[in-house]
Amino acid sequence: MDIAAVAIAVTGVAGTLGAALLTQRGAERAKRRELELSQAFQETRENLALRRGCYTRLYRDARQFATALNRHLHVLRDRTPEEGDTRALEEAKDAHRNHWSETLMIAPDAVIAPGDTANQALTRVYGMVKRLEQGDARPGESLRSAAEAQDELWALIKTMRHAMRQDLGVSGEF
Repeated sequence: MDIAAVAIAVTGVAGTLGAALLTQRGAERAKRRELELSQAFQETRENLALRRGCYTRLYRDARQFATALNRHLHVLRDRTPEEGDTRALEEAKDAHRNHWSETLMIAPDAVIAPGDTANQALTRVYGMVKRLEQGDARPGESLRSAAEAQDELWALIKTMRHAMRQDLGVSGEF
């Protein structure tokens, strides 16, 4: 066998082995890319589920806090609040505060801004209600002004809900 034939044979074997190696590397890259895409898709689904749960709790608790403020105003109008009345208001406030804190850690700014507006309004009305309860109202604060401020909460909570729905990709209003 001459050197040229040996060189051709070696080149053929090397080419065959090289092609197999390149095919294997290509398959490994494709498999790795498929795994990365699958993981990214799973992370996106988990993040969406996390935000959905957080938003659901925050929306529910904001509504319950606003309702508790309304009930407490009715109690203040009709009678002296009892321990159970005060406890119900405090529990609603605490639940809202806890879920607002959770939202601050995971929600984008487009949700935080209207949520912060609603949170500040809830806190402001709560302050008015507590001052009225304690007989330490500021100038201009009355049961009527507190009730009007409480009634305005619903529009702010609705705006917050809209931002959360937008973030989740839920279209349309209901």
